[in-house]
Amino acid sequence: MATGETGFDDVHFDLISVQYHALKAGHDYGQYVRDAENAGKDDIAAFFREVMSQDSTRAQKCHDFLVQLGGTDTAPPQA
Repeated sequence: MATGETGFDDVHFDLISVQYHALKAGHDYGQYVRDAENAGKDDIAAFFREVMSQDSTRAQKCHDFLVQLGGTDTAPPQA
């Protein structure tokens, strides 16, 4: 396995990076949903909920791959 400048192999680093950004974005989208709801834009709020759900799925898939690679055996929090 090739290692990048971090000392971690690229696949682990890449999965962790995608997972982190998906979880971070999911957190931020909560505010976007509230902003849209406060503006009375239910269709936009629904869009942000859909995007949040997609990022949650993406983060879970990264977690599953990391488990397969032996990166972790801890279950993610359940919604």
